[in-house]
Amino acid sequence: MITNTKGVRAATALILGSTLIGGLAACAPTESTGGDNATYTLWDPYPDRDASSTWAQAIDACATELGITIERNSGNTGDTVKDLTTAAGNLPDLAMVDNPKVGTLADAGLLTSNEETGLDTSAIEPNILSAGELDGATYGVPVGANTLGLYYNPEILEAAGVDIASVTDYASLTAALEKVVASGAKGITFSAVGTEEGTFQFLPWFWGADADLTELDSSQAESALQLWTDWVSKGLAPNSVLSNTQGTSWDEFMTGEYAFAENGSWFKGAADEAGYLSIQVPGIDGGAAPAPTGGEFITIPVQKDTSRYETSTKIVECLTTGNAGADALGYVAPTAEGQAAQLEADPSLEFWISAVGDAKPRTADNLGISYGVISEQLYTAVQNALSGVSSPADALADAQAAAADKLK
Repeated sequence: MITNTKGVRAATALILGSTLIGGLAACAPTESTGGDNATYTLWDPYPDRDASSTWAQAIDACATELGITIERNSGNTGDTVKDLTTAAGNLPDLAMVDNPKVGTLADAGLLTSNEETGLDTSAIEPNILSAGELDGATYGVPVGANTLGLYYNPEILEAAGVDIASVTDYASLTAALEKVVASGAKGITFSAVGTEEGTFQFLPWFWGADADLTELDSSQAESALQLWTDWVSKGLAPNSVLSNTQGTSWDEFMTGEYAFAENGSWFKGAADEAGYLSIQVPGIDGGAAPAPTGGEFITIPVQKDTSRYETSTKIVECLTTGNAGADALGYVAPTAEGQAAQLEADPSLEFWISAVGDAKPRTADNLGISYGVISEQLYTAVQNALSGVSSPADALADAQAAAADKLK
């Protein structure tokens, strides 16, 4: 059993001791303290969203509304934790942080609490907000939320004689993949890369098998990892899943050669254009598996000049009010009111809004900042099993031992 103990603090200290400075860390906030034409800095992990993107336009609109300049800097790696910890003492005014990492940064003393800045989160859906909670305090506001589902290509399934209604659990999905591959098409693609993306994509199958992140070596966890391992070894999934990001996995699916792809709600627009549909990831014995809650929080890092918080708060409110940020990023709104507005504008969002409502924060089950340590060991186990370095059972046993040791 993995427990939350002093080892988490040691892990945080190790992060803070890193000497690697990411692309974002090179950009520091200006000394301007407010007023007309004051400059505020915002870091985000979206290097693919250039100045013409809807996200950049939303930021520019807020800057115009507030009469300020917002300098946006996007990292090449999106490793915001490393970038912020190495920039301690010279932090940006605002930072977009992947939701399970908010607690780690707050624990390190790098983020202001919402009580301090006055940000109101009372309307945020609890399963979305909880990822930004630590020791009873909340940090930042979720710009929106996303989650994972199982996309499918109806044409390939029809040609293979597969009725999507028959896909209700792990066994029936595997049977469908076998029929697809036998028909000459390709089975399923996903991301099993050795990063948080790999854990994010594995979690629906892990949780869908009733596994618990505090017991990585359970029989339930082994069932989930054996599923993925068998898919790769039998040619139902490509070896490329070991290096696939969610983006490259989607590119594979968009070739039209694959029957299924596990991927995120942010690809809905592309899927609609291609005629692809989606279902929730099934559980091992039926029903829908819990998928993880994805998305970033807009946080306000600690500043020496606390007078900057007033305007930083206004920027956060501008980007999170009226679904501005959520719509710009293709996310489900974090409030019931916002979701209702999105659904009215686009009824086809009903599936993804429901999926986000059923989603589970990665830091749930009282994991808090322990999650990062556990996740690293889990994606390492996935890599070792799928590459044939270890059996699923041995890979998970090693993962459990390593996580328990780090969290002593």
